[in-house]
Amino acid sequence: MDLETKIYQKENNLHIWKLAKESISDIYSSRFLAKQLAIRDIKSQYRQSYFGLFWAVVTPIATALIWIFLNSSGTLRISDTGIPYPVYALSGTLLWSIITESINSPMSNTNSARSILSKINFPKEALITSGVYKLLFNSSIKIVLLIVFVFVFGIGFHWTLFLFPFIIIAAILFGTTIGLFLTPLGMLYTDVKRMIAFVLSFLMYATPVVYSIPKEGVIKILMDINPLTPIILTARDSIVGGDFAFLNYFLLIIGIFIPLFFVALLFYRISIPILVERMNA
Repeated sequence: MDLETKIYQKENNLHIWKLAKESISDIYSSRFLAKQLAIRDIKSQYRQSYFGLFWAVVTPIATALIWIFLNSSGTLRISDTGIPYPVYALSGTLLWSIITESINSPMSNTNSARSILSKINFPKEALITSGVYKLLFNSSIKIVLLIVFVFVFGIGFHWTLFLFPFIIIAAILFGTTIGLFLTPLGMLYTDVKRMIAFVLSFLMYATPVVYSIPKEGVIKILMDINPLTPIILTARDSIVGGDFAFLNYFLLIIGIFIPLFFVALLFYRISIPILVERMNA
């Protein structure tokens, strides 16, 4: 009698749509955990701080003040920005800090949770959502400060100001997407975090953060193609009632990064358990 032959092979668990559905479901189901993690981190950040929330804005304010001083003293000649330069510089540095913080957030949150990743089974997406909560909290402080400056320097109210929160959310989406792709590498190699800081420090000068786009030259070309340029300029235009010269480029960038965010989320979901297993090996 012929014996029946059966072949056993490892099941392929990488069903993209299934993973995407599970990831979105875990984001929703872990919203309470994410909120509690965010509240814990925010309280611990400011609990023993005398100046409290001031530290959330001190770095961009200090950077803006340096550029304002250099411009007013004649040390540097900043081309016409179309709005009072203090508003231009402060808005640029505050917006830049939001973007850079959103890029670093997934990596810093995941690294800070190393001790519990291998001990407690919980949706890893909670770390990302927690980071977004903290970003929104810190960003709200900066937005309030920026709006105060807008009115103090006589720019006044524009209806486009209502668009500003949506642009900030888009900026956080942009930065978080990049951060999600970089997080697995950052968990393996500490050089990645240093490299991000190094690249961003130079990239700031190829973005209209503290000075406007020149009329010609290499810097103009770099700023025109820089994907951060439309985010900074569109956000700034929304608070000062600008002409939204980079609106189409902004919509293109966000249109690309919305699906990329879900790809990055899947990449994060697949890679983190592997990295946790490797760290414990």
